[in-house]
Amino acid sequence: MVDVSFPTPRTEAGSRQLITGPFVSVMATALVFFVYIGMVVVTVPSFVERELDGGEFGVGLTMAAFAVAAICARPFLGRLTERFGRRALMMAGAVLASVATFAMSASTELWQVMVLRGLTGLGEAALFVAAATLIADLSPPKRRAEAASYFSVAVFGGMGVGPLIAESFIGSDDDFSSAFVAAAVLAAIAAVTVLGVPRRVDRTAGHSLEKAPLFSRAALAPGLVLASGIAAFSVFMAFAPEYSKSVGLPGAGGLLLVYSLVSVSLRVVAAKLPERLGAHRTVTIALAFLTVGLTLIGLVAESWALWVAAALIGVGMAFLYPSLMANVVNRVSESERSTALSSLTMFFEVGTIVGGVALGAVGEIASKQAGFLGGALMALVGVALLWQFVVATPFDEVEVDLGADVDVRGSLPACDPA
Repeated sequence: MVDVSFPTPRTEAGSRQLITGPFVSVMATALVFFVYIGMVVVTVPSFVERELDGGEFGVGLTMAAFAVAAICARPFLGRLTERFGRRALMMAGAVLASVATFAMSASTELWQVMVLRGLTGLGEAALFVAAATLIADLSPPKRRAEAASYFSVAVFGGMGVGPLIAESFIGSDDDFSSAFVAAAVLAAIAAVTVLGVPRRVDRTAGHSLEKAPLFSRAALAPGLVLASGIAAFSVFMAFAPEYSKSVGLPGAGGLLLVYSLVSVSLRVVAAKLPERLGAHRTVTIALAFLTVGLTLIGLVAESWALWVAAALIGVGMAFLYPSLMANVVNRVSESERSTALSSLTMFFEVGTIVGGVALGAVGEIASKQAGFLGGALMALVGVALLWQFVVATPFDEVEVDLGADVDVRGSLPACDPA
């Protein structure tokens, strides 16, 4: 099979340029695709409740269909990324999502939406894994957490814009078909913009698809930490819309805007901070902010507490993923990189399911405030897992000097690439 490689710009060993044409192409594709994701995320629940009379349980089933499909696919996406290339998998994911969303505009039964949401879950997982792997491929070793921060700006920025576009289509007439078609067009555009993305990049390590594992052990501990943080965050996303009304706010729109602005801004202006502090310090800070924010909501039933908590949660989510991604990538060989990132990102869905089902049940049985406190406890569990089981890499345990570049040439032992 003919392979196309794109060399990455280098200046000197270990100091490659980060912002390159291919890097920007991946960012642009991710931005367009996650605007599509943001549109679908808000359109499907309203469609299920208003058009299909599926109720909250029906909405939950469509969310589960998406998450389960993505989880089941991720163990195989690493091998597929290595076999067919990053660009091919990104394009396949965008096309699959586009076709499934076009079909959703004509759906008349809940089971049809569940099947189609499962297919969009496969498409999202394929594009995200391939794009995240390519971002790591294109990043200098010392700047992978910074690159992940920029990449997540495209992801979360797109998901922040998408709902606003969807609501402009739905309006007061419940025009769900137009919203689905518009979202499908965006996914199709992402399949076109991906043509500017390199299929592969030059790498020094060889690889064997037959020996490549379906799951990377290096991603297990960081993944559990990530799942703990995502589970805590899911409680905020699930309960804030209704809880905010009980304390005098008209809704959670302003709260989510504050969260998004804080999170995205920090991912840009403090993109280099995770690499300078290391995974253990940075993720501890992230989980601590999540804990404080959720505890504040759980204990203080006042509107001001929600506003402060939204900002605190924004800080926490800004720093959670980038350091964990860099930690995993720096602990595996190049040939295992795609499998490792596929394994790590699977825990986004794991955390969503845990937060939505387990902590959602706590909120249903006790109260929403108890659910928020359960989320805070989950974040603390993440801290314990982090310090007990996550292995440090040479880029984690460094002397912190925010006024100078990080020097990783210490006496640390070499990491086991397995």
